Amino acid sequence: MKYEEAITKYDPVIGIEVHVELGTATKMFDAAPNTFGGGPNSNITPTSLGLPGSLPVVNAKGVEYAIRIGLALGCEIAESCRFARKNYFYPDVPKDFQTSQSDEPIASEGQVEVELEDGTQFTIPVERAHMEEDAGKNTHVGGATGRIHGADHSLVDYNRAGVPLVEIVTHPITGTGERAAEVAAAYVRTLRDIFRALGVSEARMEQGNVRADVNVSLRESPEAPLGTRTETKNVNSFRSIERAVRYEIARQATVLDAGEKVVQETRHFHEDTGETTSGRLKSDADDYRYFPEPDLVPLVPSRDWVAEIKESLPELPAQKRRRLTAEWGFSDLEMRDIVNAGLLEAIEDTVTAGAPSAAARKWWTGEVARLANQREIHPTELVTPAQVAGLTALLADGKLNDRLAKEVLAGVADGEGDPAEVMSARGLEIVEDTGALEAAVDEAIAGNPDVVEKIRGGKMQAIGALMGPIMKATRGQADAGKAKELILAKING
Repeated sequence: MKYEEAITKYDPVIGIEVHVELGTATKMFDAAPNTFGGGPNSNITPTSLGLPGSLPVVNAKGVEYAIRIGLALGCEIAESCRFARKNYFYPDVPKDFQTSQSDEPIASEGQVEVELEDGTQFTIPVERAHMEEDAGKNTHVGGATGRIHGADHSLVDYNRAGVPLVEIVTHPITGTGERAAEVAAAYVRTLRDIFRALGVSEARMEQGNVRADVNVSLRESPEAPLGTRTETKNVNSFRSIERAVRYEIARQATVLDAGEKVVQETRHFHEDTGETTSGRLKSDADDYRYFPEPDLVPLVPSRDWVAEIKESLPELPAQKRRRLTAEWGFSDLEMRDIVNAGLLEAIEDTVTAGAPSAAARKWWTGEVARLANQREIHPTELVTPAQVAGLTALLADGKLNDRLAKEVLAGVADGEGDPAEVMSARGLEIVEDTGALEAAVDEAIAGNPDVVEKIRGGKMQAIGALMGPIMKATRGQADAGKAKELILAKING
């Protein structure tokens, strides 16, 4: 069944669990370095491996980052919370349990406002944000899929084991209708931006800093009880999140239409096909046999410390967008286009470097974006905010016009230097020699007597016919405003 048909027959309910790796110097419970990459099993200690006699110690910076995230999501910060052991056996969990939080999370009951590309807003209810440690990484060798089924053998790298995580869990998200897939992707994108603004993580999805588990269920109507959900694990791109939700809604609708039941299970998303496949039956909390971690005392963050962290929170992305929209005088649509193009930070930095906001927007969303699109790169990979600000300064000083500025920009993009250097090297500066400009104007007037008569008769738009010869004579470097002044002065005596 197609997604569009499934949405007309069933009401989708989604839930999202987002894991973010915290950017602390060391792991959550030991002094092993928390760095990406490195040789297999090089960033480990006995605690990372769960060796006998090793004991955990809580990373204070990790707790601070978790509180920052909770506050940014509008959550209540617990006066007391504790860690628990989540028991399960898998080779990438060397202790046979994960140190996590169960019924006593650090933060609970918040909400996140997300905005879709057309400006539609949804409020996402957050159930909790809790601290835990990451697992290691299994590499399954052999077989066609890279998964354990059909593999010849598996390798385990424990560098990631013990890396501090915060998991944000939503309440069931209802009322999204046909936009369920868009909402899911927009929510994770919003969280990614918040993590970066808070400075708690690089939040690079391609490196696994942010991963999403996407829950989907269907019911016959918004008034009906919740349906059986599936959980698609470790989806790590916005496009994949959207595709996974669309596929699961279509798949589950097909199952229900056939009179069958949806199985509660984990599923895997396949980037190449856009499909999900069955993983394992989904465990409930009881299956993990949670119990309080006996080697760690309860955490009791003081109210003064929480207030201090709250006071230090930076301006969050949504707040910044509203402020800059007002300061720059942009419409909501213009700001959405900037945000959707990933150019907000570049334009902000360009304005900070001295460019007018309108000029910064014009060049980043116009010629810079066009050149970048030709080269199939992001505009920020082509030029810097300082270079765009330099270009607007040359325009404001009358040293360039728009046509010449585009030539200068092309030179900057080709690595020829900053705008002033390119302008000088290519000889593109507007002609300041009044004598040379007058000569070009005289030649244009003399060669176009019919146009001159039209101008004398009050048809001012005819001046454009003289600008072509003038620009040709000056290699496009004439100041258009000065040229027009000279034309009128000479024609009118």
